[in-house]
Amino acid sequence: MEETKKLLNTIIEGIQEKKGSSIVVADLRNIDGTICQYFVICQGNSPMQVEAIAESVGDYCREKAGEKPAHVVGLENAQWVAIDFTDIMVHIFLPEVRAFYDLETLWQDAQLTEIPDID
Repeated sequence: MEETKKLLNTIIEGIQEKKGSSIVVADLRNIDGTICQYFVICQGNSPMQVEAIAESVGDYCREKAGEKPAHVVGLENAQWVAIDFTDIMVHIFLPEVRAFYDLETLWQDAQLTEIPDID
């Protein structure tokens, strides 16, 4: 459990390093049938920023937590990149794509924690 929390904090640092915004952590641990323990949802303002956030998350996790993702999808168009760390799924969206899929509402039974943006 402690390793998962460390990885979660490292993912958030990686997102903040590239000015990812509107970070929400969905705690799925108390919901039956979920595919992981946490969702981390955030956004970038352009495909280039979405890609940069994804690269930063990968770099931070390798360097600081000794973890690498099991799968990464969505880099080819960088509108929605999903990074699978097994216990944690990271979703990096463009704002309009995030609004369309609205994962926060989909997982409304989860405990949602908003992480303040860094200026």
